[in-house]
Amino acid sequence: MLLARSSARIEATPGFRRMFRSGQLTVGTLLPVADWEPDGSTTPAQVGFVRRAQALGFAALWCREMSGPDPTFAQLGRNFDAWVRLDRLAAQTHTIALANGSPLRNALQVAKIAASIDRHSGGRLVLGLGGADPSLESPAVGADLERRASWYRERFEIVRCALDDECPVLRTHSGTSAHGAEVTARPRPRPPMLVTGDSAQPLRWIAERADGWLTYPRSLERQAMAVARWRAEVQAVAPGRFKPFAQSLCVDLADRPSLAPTPIHLGFKAGRHFVLRFLESLRLVGVNHVVLNLHHGARAPGEVLEEIGSEVLAPLAVAQEAESTGAELEAGGREDAHPAKH
Repeated sequence: MLLARSSARIEATPGFRRMFRSGQLTVGTLLPVADWEPDGSTTPAQVGFVRRAQALGFAALWCREMSGPDPTFAQLGRNFDAWVRLDRLAAQTHTIALANGSPLRNALQVAKIAASIDRHSGGRLVLGLGGADPSLESPAVGADLERRASWYRERFEIVRCALDDECPVLRTHSGTSAHGAEVTARPRPRPPMLVTGDSAQPLRWIAERADGWLTYPRSLERQAMAVARWRAEVQAVAPGRFKPFAQSLCVDLADRPSLAPTPIHLGFKAGRHFVLRFLESLRLVGVNHVVLNLHHGARAPGEVLEEIGSEVLAPLAVAQEAESTGAELEAGGREDAHPAKH
């Protein structure tokens, strides 16, 4: 299989710049669809939620797409198409990145829709492409369970090829060709492409082919090891290149700010003081972006958004800015102490 070549820098896209900065952590939020209209449609309340998230400094809005009903996700992403929802919300926002967590279905359709939304949003789209759940989503998207790993790699490369500056002859396992399948109105540069989970791929392949990795929450110790493995793989295949490490996190924000954490599925229930400390700890081990899932919370999503924005994101941003300024001053001091010789 020939691989596409991109001459434009992915790091220059507004979506990438909003979400990812080396050595720093940003926070996004998953759109809590089930908390509004029973049919999950895009309502004025959702539009207000997204605009407020943008104003509070959230880096990204994530929409999760499900190909079929799953009781663990309730209504999340299975009533209305996530792409349609993102396109509507793109028209209602200006700076927040728009990210889609989606199983890879028809690869050329994904590329065309992604190009359209990216252009409509001014380059704010970030693609999160998953390999589909083997028991639920794989049959719905036509994935071959016997060839799940190669099925994913093939479709990932077709999406990348169709969006890149040049699209070579690309032979698929079925014998079909993606030659000439590039999207006519493709954005330059193309939107960043993240692998979600491991999608049945070795970490070396993800580091080589993806622009970043979105994985699951772990203990701080295990996440630090995962970050270290990721950095080592990226350095091996793309020396000097920054490819971000991102993770999801379910948070049930308690009314009491000082409440100690108790575990929930893929996250915890806690007060905002612990949430702030935990996010700072994730930054220190090298995590670049956290997707907050507020779906499991007992409080109204808008209320939680306000508290996290003002009481967590704001002090986190101040701390990061102070650290960045201190590092710049320290570097300047070293240069002054050792002036260049002429």
